[in-house]
Amino acid sequence: MNKIAKFLPFLAWINELKNPETLKADVIAGLTVALVLVPQSMAYAQLAGLPPQYGLYASFLPVMVAALMGSSRQLGTGPVAVVSLLTAAALQPYATNPETYVTYAALLAFGVGVFQFALGAFKLGFVINFLSHPVVVGFTNAAAIIIGTSQLSKIFGVVKPDADHTYEQIWGVLVNASQDTHLWTLLAAIVAFTIMILVKKHAPKLPGVLLAVVITTFISWIMDYGVPIEEGGLGGAIVGTIPEGLPAIVIPSFDIAVMSQMAITAITIGLIGFMEAISIAKAMAAQTKQRLDADQELMGQGLSNVVSSFCQGYAVSGSFSRSAVNISAGAVTGFSSVVTAVIVGITLLWLTPLLFHLPQATLAAVIIMAVINLIKFGPIKHAWKVEKHDAIVSVTAFVLTLFFAPHLENGIVIGVILSLGLFLFRTMEPRFTELSAHDGSTMFVNALDNDLDRCEVVSIVKYSGSLYFANAGYFEDRILKLIAEKHQCLKYIIVDMAGINQIDASGEEMLSGLLDRCSSAGVEILFARMEGIEKVLVKSGFMVKYGENRFYDRRTDALRYAWRELGDEDAASHSPLKHLIS
Repeated sequence: MNKIAKFLPFLAWINELKNPETLKADVIAGLTVALVLVPQSMAYAQLAGLPPQYGLYASFLPVMVAALMGSSRQLGTGPVAVVSLLTAAALQPYATNPETYVTYAALLAFGVGVFQFALGAFKLGFVINFLSHPVVVGFTNAAAIIIGTSQLSKIFGVVKPDADHTYEQIWGVLVNASQDTHLWTLLAAIVAFTIMILVKKHAPKLPGVLLAVVITTFISWIMDYGVPIEEGGLGGAIVGTIPEGLPAIVIPSFDIAVMSQMAITAITIGLIGFMEAISIAKAMAAQTKQRLDADQELMGQGLSNVVSSFCQGYAVSGSFSRSAVNISAGAVTGFSSVVTAVIVGITLLWLTPLLFHLPQATLAAVIIMAVINLIKFGPIKHAWKVEKHDAIVSVTAFVLTLFFAPHLENGIVIGVILSLGLFLFRTMEPRFTELSAHDGSTMFVNALDNDLDRCEVVSIVKYSGSLYFANAGYFEDRILKLIAEKHQCLKYIIVDMAGINQIDASGEEMLSGLLDRCSSAGVEILFARMEGIEKVLVKSGFMVKYGENRFYDRRTDALRYAWRELGDEDAASHSPLKHLIS
């Protein structure tokens, strides 16, 4: 049963629904999330460049599949702002007409799904760690600004000019708004903003988004907001006719040439989307004490995207806002998301005519309200206090994402490369210290920091960090520098290896060459406390090659061996380390 539940995670909680209280809690939570998801999904679909019904398509079966096949019980999956924006940016170069756009959106979702599922199936979820927190913070802030400003044309009721860069589009919108703002459209947006802000402040448990949609839609219908001016109406932009019925199952059109060109974007969406999903899932798991399997969640999210592609939807992910609504509404199991999906299905079957008069300005206001919470510069300031390099990476990712928009993946890729580069830079010169001891003490401490005398014939050094290709040369240079400083007096160097937990072929090759060079110059190198890398050096033959007299469990054991070999040398007899072996 456990093995089956591993592949079908919903079997772990389905029996809990026999409890009437659990069933009731999940139904209420599912209904609550649906009241938020329906208007949000329509708004996000338009952000992705798709008609609003495609947001509903992506909120039907994909939501259900993610809940049944993922490991998180409260994660709310569906269209989200950042993934919608990345989808729009990816499809602009390829979509020549609305039909092609819809086809490629489904194709992109399929690519995202396959990538995520493959990562989970092969236990490769760790690759998400390449997206460092500073990069994500910088990207998210920039994306939130881009998303919010992309809706300005709908807020003011003006045309968005064609331009290569987002900042050019924003400037064009502001110029047009200063001349041709549609006042009734601006008023509809203000009403929607006011409702959502007041509800959030004074009645946070109420569905503010749904109330804004219902009220502005009703006002739009009463005032003929969507009727052209020449026909006696106000001439505002409305959603219009939304096709009734559930989405047809359609196999995506596999255009290999386009798929290969969108591969980088699919990987970016897959990683960014999953990072958003796993972040909120971990937070909820800590709250509910449930077990979270990141690889299983990857497979669940991947299957959700694959299903979305077959249901004429587009790429989806876990949502911070809807997951928060779900858990605060009392969701216990993934059945709450199944309820949400059923309500979306009911909406598609019978309720879409009610959305005909919904103002486009309201959907724009919904998007802006949703992304405002994503703009957080506090973490960047905090990163500056912890590690300035991280803050630089974050600001760089932020600026580049804004500059390259709408090609957002460029900002992510450069941010990741910069982050990895700075990591290598920081690890190229790990801590290298010479150790000594106070008179009468058996504790080894940093000789320089504690102003202690150093032994001229035996040096004990400690190296902290991985020993690999980027810093092997640094280790060698410090050893040779130590030998040069002590001229001809130095006979033994004891290397405390306790701080080294990893060594690669370059590091092992460097150690081998260093031992040979130093031995020929009359200086022997001994090693102590090698627990972290002993197995590797045994397997490589390094320890057999250089003999057991070079390797010790304790530093004092290595020191005793060196003293025995030195005999009665005057320098040794007056060494500040002598008392450690007496």
